Amino acid sequence: MTWRDTLPPVRGKLLHNEPLAPFTWFRVGGAADALFIPADADDLAQFLKALDPAVPVTILGVGSNVIVRDGGVEGVVIRLAGRAFAAIATEGETITAGAGALDAMVAKASAKAGLAGLEFYAGIPGTIGGALVMNAGCYGAETKDVLVSARGVTRTGEFRDYSVEDFGYAYRHNGYDEDILWTEATFRGTPDDPAAIAARIAEITARRETTQPIREKTGGSTFKNPPGHSSWKLVDEAGWRGKLHRVTGGGAMFSELHSNFMINPGEATAADIEGLGEAVRADVQSKLNVNLEWEIKRIGRPL
Repeated sequence: MTWRDTLPPVRGKLLHNEPLAPFTWFRVGGAADALFIPADADDLAQFLKALDPAVPVTILGVGSNVIVRDGGVEGVVIRLAGRAFAAIATEGETITAGAGALDAMVAKASAKAGLAGLEFYAGIPGTIGGALVMNAGCYGAETKDVLVSARGVTRTGEFRDYSVEDFGYAYRHNGYDEDILWTEATFRGTPDDPAAIAARIAEITARRETTQPIREKTGGSTFKNPPGHSSWKLVDEAGWRGKLHRVTGGGAMFSELHSNFMINPGEATAADIEGLGEAVRADVQSKLNVNLEWEIKRIGRPL
């Protein structure tokens, strides 16, 4: 008997050896030993409380900023999906969203409510849970600028509430030291004309569509911007825009449209994509003496 045979009962879905590639934007990667899709936050908490502490747990959102390695992911992968984790509600000058809510939908809801300040979320292809973890931002604004508080579940199944000050946010980084699975967050906006907010969102959306390869199998920004540099310029200077790189499959490349976005042009493996990123990091360090840090999260086992 193994840990898979003793997993706690759930009200949601619990699947074994479930392929994860369909859940990621790159469409690559192996299977989860077990994939849990909770029915709601209480289902999540009860599962974690009863789960053997030795079993690894990994959270997977909408899969827009992650590489799942070809050997799959050890332990339990938890995906917060469905209405229970996608709800968005406004009250006064605040808006509360589930961790599984798409950032873009939160931007639209804030516009409808006449709350400005969250327009930048229209340019981020992820979920609120991921935004909390990474202090997601673009076009001059970040999650820390609008976050009020968040609720999460600890690895032992306890609900905890956090204020924005508890996060210790820095650029694409949080400073909290606990293993938290976020379930919802509350943001504060500034009253404004809904039509004016919607117009700014439309501008961000149009800009993203013309400057980023959003129709491709991509993963968003690959590298963080080093101090004093733009990552896309460094990738360009090192000669990697549009250059195909193969490791085990059909190969991956940095987009011709935006050279900080890797794409799977067809039959890439996770090894191709991660290998491309590491090759570029090494080349930029060698040629330009700049260290590129990954912004995309890499999870799982290589083959």
